[in-house]
Amino acid sequence: MSLIRQGSSYLIIGLVQLGVDSALFVGATALGMPVAPANLLGRLCGMLLGFWLNGRHTFAQDGQHRLGWKRFGRFLALWAVMTTLSTVLVSAVADQLGLTHAWLAKPLVEGGLAALSFLLMRYVVFR
Repeated sequence: MSLIRQGSSYLIIGLVQLGVDSALFVGATALGMPVAPANLLGRLCGMLLGFWLNGRHTFAQDGQHRLGWKRFGRFLALWAVMTTLSTVLVSAVADQLGLTHAWLAKPLVEGGLAALSFLLMRYVVFR
């Protein structure tokens, strides 16, 4: 599969995921939910959408989706590591600079993690 095609699809799906994740994070924290659980909520919803879309489109081969419990297990392990990193970073920003800065930092944190995540998805999760 073409790295450019996969990268383009991953970027588009990632932007959709980021929108869902960030909107839920901002909405939940604005309603009073603490930063760490709100980050988990946003990432969980984005994760479910992303696994399905990436398995159906980005990493599909010859019209065959790349889903299933085995891949989901690998995906979940990767997601747990990335979510831990994301939560630590976003929480640190909120603690040091305040909630508004955490809202602004969230897309930057997720964007930085996305590049590493793409490589791991391509070579470990959806292989």
